[in-house]
Amino acid sequence: MTGALAPTKPLSAADRCDRCGAQAYVRAVLVGGGDLLFCAHHGRKYSESLRASGADIHDETDRLKETPAAAQTDER
Repeated sequence: MTGALAPTKPLSAADRCDRCGAQAYVRAVLVGGGDLLFCAHHGRKYSESLRASGADIHDETDRLKETPAAAQTDER
């Protein structure tokens, strides 16, 4: 065993925050196995303590700044 984590698939709109049920943008992969999903707010709130306990944090909150393709159409 190398200690490397298996790659995780990107979060989708179906993935929900374990605290509030909003769309998840942060995945915390726990040392003992399993993962926790958080919205951006709860991800910021808990990521420091989870990281300190050895969790690997996958943060996709940068997707919140993206403009959806449908909104990029030329509006004249």
